[in-house]
Amino acid sequence: MSGLHPSAPFAADPQQGPRALLRVISGHVCLHASMAGMRLASPLWALQHGYGPLAVGFLLALFSLSQVFLALPAGRFADRHGLRKPVSRAVVAATIGASAAVVFPHFFVLCFAALMMGGATGAASIALQRHVGRAAADATDLRRVFSWLSIGPAISNFLGPVCAGLLIDYAGVWLGGSAADRNGFVAAFALTALLPSLAWLCVRSTRELEPIVHEGGVAPSAWPLLKGPIMRRLLLVNWLLSSCWDVHTFVVPVLGHERGYSASVIGTILGAFAVAAAVVRVFLPMLAARLREWAVVTAAMVVTAVLFAVYPLMPSAWAMGVCSVLLGLALGTVQPMIMSMLHQITPHALHGQAIALRLMTINLSSVLMPMLFGTAGVVVGVSVVFWTVGALVGLGSHAAWGLRVGSHTGSPSKL
Repeated sequence: MSGLHPSAPFAADPQQGPRALLRVISGHVCLHASMAGMRLASPLWALQHGYGPLAVGFLLALFSLSQVFLALPAGRFADRHGLRKPVSRAVVAATIGASAAVVFPHFFVLCFAALMMGGATGAASIALQRHVGRAAADATDLRRVFSWLSIGPAISNFLGPVCAGLLIDYAGVWLGGSAADRNGFVAAFALTALLPSLAWLCVRSTRELEPIVHEGGVAPSAWPLLKGPIMRRLLLVNWLLSSCWDVHTFVVPVLGHERGYSASVIGTILGAFAVAAAVVRVFLPMLAARLREWAVVTAAMVVTAVLFAVYPLMPSAWAMGVCSVLLGLALGTVQPMIMSMLHQITPHALHGQAIALRLMTINLSSVLMPMLFGTAGVVVGVSVVFWTVGALVGLGSHAAWGLRVGSHTGSPSKL
């Protein structure tokens, strides 16, 4: 892997490095928390207004639809312009989407908000991840900085749902109404509209890396990367594991609603998952030198398959919370390892587009899978959704085991 660029902020400048990384993580937290809060509030609003699992699945799918089409253009844009310009545009789009839900909470407006916030968060994530990956010095440093960066979404997946759930349950009461009334949902939507601006305040002072100069002035294409077997295997494993996040995000609100749990209880169960994912990522940087990506990912897939088998059988909210914590611990280890391998097998000039390919893969799944989950939930029940995806993940652990070959040979020059 090529060395660190002289202007890289996380390793070349010890005085500024920790603060620079903290700003990036904080911006990641705010932007993802906005989308995570909307992902809890909008399906609960739909369920309360008589929409079924299929409509909820469609609504959740829209958070990923725009990312499917915008990922590669966003990756190329990040490769050309760096960090701040992509993030500023993402903040504007996310704010517009969430503000529309505040002004006129309606199912179709929530669909628009899902499209805007999903696309904005995806584009910003590509720019943030590209920036951090270029700033890393070697493979160990990649695992370390991506572990720290991945804490952001984990924290936000706790703060967003929990805060949104509390506002839904209590803001209406504070304003003289009742729990989960219109004011409660509007307050939750207003929170999601405020957070993107906080993200920009965190990121705007981050120092840019110098742009990469392409031979002939023409940026290369990312599509040839798919010719590499390790890249294809990595994307398959990432798709399977990202489906587990989608299943958990979709099934827990539906299952909790069926069992009569309040919005704050459902949000806390989802939040427990996020806290566990954040906690395990806090320890990953300390263990970065001892970890091997393929071993961590394989173990996570096996543990996830077992937890998915027992999750729907849990008899209470507390038991579901325990499963949520264990699942968060397992899946929380995955993203830093995937991102580390992705940067090791990708040329620097294609980092943004390689991240975009990964995002396209998982979000194409996220578009189709919630609708499939919704249909299956109506026909056979949401428990079967858990068991089916768990079985696929268990079978897919063989592909993760195969990544051990790439861990010895992968480098930017190999593809």
